[in-house]
Amino acid sequence: MPSLVVLKRQGDDGKGIHLPIRIGPVEVAAITAGIDDSPRKRPLTHDLLSSTIDSLGGRLSSVCIDDVRGTTFYATLQLIRDDGTRTDIDCRPSDAIALAVRRGTPIYAREQVIETATMPDFKKVEKDTEQQELKAFHDFVEGLNPEDFTL
Repeated sequence: MPSLVVLKRQGDDGKGIHLPIRIGPVEVAAITAGIDDSPRKRPLTHDLLSSTIDSLGGRLSSVCIDDVRGTTFYATLQLIRDDGTRTDIDCRPSDAIALAVRRGTPIYAREQVIETATMPDFKKVEKDTEQQELKAFHDFVEGLNPEDFTL
């Protein structure tokens, strides 16, 4: 059964932009394990990748949700090597997020993705709808003539 990861801007008080990404239960467990940080007997796949990056002298500088096509999101890991060169590695957003939460790495989304896939501000939509309805009613009342009330 799919779940949603909802990304929001840093410092957001809950009223701003929210980017929902649908993921599966295994991916939820991987992200939760990274947030939970409870001791495990053996490393999970994302722990292994994190250790591998360190062992090879790299650093995960950020992850980026790069694209969305339909309901499918695309992401990259942005690695910095010891010599300063940057390498972007294509991955699923759920894997990028699972790795980022383990390492305390920033998660970014391209503006195009935010514009395409963000959840609307439902309170604003409701307010706008209410204002349109009030304007339509006002225009209706303003357009009434005394003749409209004769039997």
